[in-house]
Amino acid sequence: MQLVADAITVRYGDREVLHEFSHLFRTGESVAITGPSGSGKTTLLSVLGGSLKPSSGKIGVQRDGVSEFAQPERHVAWVHQASNSLRDRTAIDNVVVGFLARGLAHGAAFGLAEELLNDVGLADRAAATASTLSGGELQRVAVARALAAGSAFVLADEPTGNLDRKTTVEISELLVSQPVARGHGVVVATHDELVAERCRHVIRLDRA
Repeated sequence: MQLVADAITVRYGDREVLHEFSHLFRTGESVAITGPSGSGKTTLLSVLGGSLKPSSGKIGVQRDGVSEFAQPERHVAWVHQASNSLRDRTAIDNVVVGFLARGLAHGAAFGLAEELLNDVGLADRAAATASTLSGGELQRVAVARALAAGSAFVLADEPTGNLDRKTTVEISELLVSQPVARGHGVVVATHDELVAERCRHVIRLDRA
């Protein structure tokens, strides 16, 4: 599957943030979107994820050469700078919700969530409430939750912005390796070269 951006332009009033941006984002690949503040990184992710309608151009998915320019949000999961975890629930509860949303039975969802937490290095923290987890641990939960959603693409917006350098390296490697190994596509908006250099492709946006 491919996530298709076709001549995307986004304007806020008189300001043009993106100008006729086009790209095919493929499953099984990782792409970093870089550039200075105000260059449109988050705006582009929002368009790719279907939460922002472009001023002009199209966004959609392509299967077997056939493009469907509708509802890209059905095919993406998010990892944000703030983990957006349910703070009063356990790490495993936060991952289970992704499987339950897909219609899995409760027991099967917990079993798969345990496997994902092990894969992201949090097997020993599965029963810990999110409010007791460190920033790096919360982002590991966020990656696992995104994988649990089963979406073709994982979109990450400055996912290491609140982390120290050592944890940034660990989370960026995890964020790229785990989804890609499972056949997902990864698109990361970041200003951090440590994150960008771990992606297969880098797209640089310039401030309009």
